[in-house]
This record gives sequence, C-alpha cells and structure tokens, in this order.
Amino acid sequence: MTPRTLKRLHPAQRDDIGDLTTRRPLPGPAIPQLDPFLFLNHHGPQVYPPNNHGLPFGPHPHRGFETVTFILEGELSHLDSGGHESVIGPGGVQWMTAGSGLVHAELSPASFKQAGGPLEILQLWVNLPSRLKMTAPNYLGLQGAEIPKVETGGATIEVVSGQVGGVTGPFPSLIGIEMSVVRLAPGGAVNLPVARGRAVFLYVVSGEIAVGGQVATRWNLVELNDDGDAVAFDAPTGAVVLLGHAEPIGEPVFAHGPFVMNTREEIIQAIDDYNAGKFGNVPG
Repeated sequence: MTPRTLKRLHPAQRDDIGDLTTRRPLPGPAIPQLDPFLFLNHHGPQVYPPNNHGLPFGPHPHRGFETVTFILEGELSHLDSGGHESVIGPGGVQWMTAGSGLVHAELSPASFKQAGGPLEILQLWVNLPSRLKMTAPNYLGLQGAEIPKVETGGATIEVVSGQVGGVTGPFPSLIGIEMSVVRLAPGGAVNLPVARGRAVFLYVVSGEIAVGGQVATRWNLVELNDDGDAVAFDAPTGAVVLLGHAEPIGEPVFAHGPFVMNTREEIIQAIDDYNAGKFGNVPG
C-alpha cells in the first residue's frame, strides 16, 4: 500500500459558545467542506464546576444530513421528536439521521449539572445526497463498551462504522462512511487501506501525529493528497485521532443554519415545514 501524503493543515478556529470551550476546524478559512464531511465542533476539554448549567443545546431542528457525536469525556443526554432518548457516557457515540426533519435537544443530565466534571465532545456533520435528504429520521446511541475495538501497532481503533481489520462498526452508514476513533500509545502507528478517490477526514483531537514525517499537532484537521491507497501516521508521544473516509457526493451544498440542502428553494421549504410543525416536537 502507498500512504497518502500531507497536503495542508487546517487549525481549528476558537469559537466558544457561552462558557463551553469550542474549536471548529471545519469549515475553516481555507476549507469550506471536505465532501461529504461538512462541519466539526470540538467542545472542551474542560472541567465543569458543581451546580453548572450544562450544555446549551436545547431543542433545535435539522434536515438533510446526519450528525455523529463522540462523547470523549462527560455525559450527553439526547431527546428528539422521533421519540429517541438516551444518556451516553465517556467513549460512547450518537449517530442521528436528520433526513426529512427532526427536532432534538443535546443537554447535560441533571447529575452532571449537579456534580460537574470533565467534558469533551466532538460533533461531526455528514452530508446526504439529494436522493437521501428526505429519508426517514433515525437515531442510535451506544455506550463505549458497545463499540468494538481493534488493537494494532500500539493503537486502539474504536470502530464506529464500516470495517477495520475485519471488525464491523455497529453504526450503519447510508453512504458507506468508515469512521473510527484512534487512540495511539507513545510510539503507536497505524497504516490502513483507503481506496483512491475517497475523501479522508483526519483530525488530531489531542497529542500529535506524524504523516510522512510531517508533524500535525492537536486541534488540526489534516488534509491529505489523493495520491495513495492507504492512510498512515504515527504518534511518538501518543495521540487521539478522529479518522473517517467516504466517497464524495459531488452535489451542490446550500446550507442555512441547521438545514443542509441542495438549493435555496429547498432551504425555504425546510423553514416553512419546520414552522408548520412538520418536524414534530421534543417532549417535555
């Protein structure tokens, strides 16, 4: 296999939401999207004091894409208009297909607001092609113990979707996304096959990695050239990395707030449908 080479690093931009520390590597000044990956918010790492207000993401709508949320530290309570409800702890993942329209709330459970504690969460937005934008909404949340792991070369790969080393992730992807959280011990390395033409999402959550001898430090999105059939990197001092890849969709993207469609007219329709109550409501 021939590893892809590093094209460019995209540092995350600081954009706090109230008292929630937030960094955003995508979209960035030099990378509006990495088709089909649209958006990543990195919340934390930080420690909340006792008697805090928790996360600020009350009920809000989405249409036309999927959200994949990685709870690295802390807890996240999910409730949506499709009747899905869960509290996911450290190491867990939530995969929500907004599709034709869903209202959801992402908040801290009462126990976390009372006791406080460490919090670190990643939320990735993944686009859907026009043929799937109005698919039925869906949600799956799993705890860390339910996500299979592959040990290789001093790295633990938590397989979220797709296949790694013959292990299949528990989250089905409508567009064939392979997504993993990779935790590298000092000196750890990975070398994974990725077909040419697939878009690679490689974000350094903590620590630093080397790609072909070039160093990428924490809070950088690593853009790779499409010049190989593998993704390889190592971490001399250890690292945590979010790694995904997928076929580009190659369609126009028209985004407005919580809606991602193909045209302006579709955005107007989404707003009208939401205002008409067609997305439903979060109970309570």
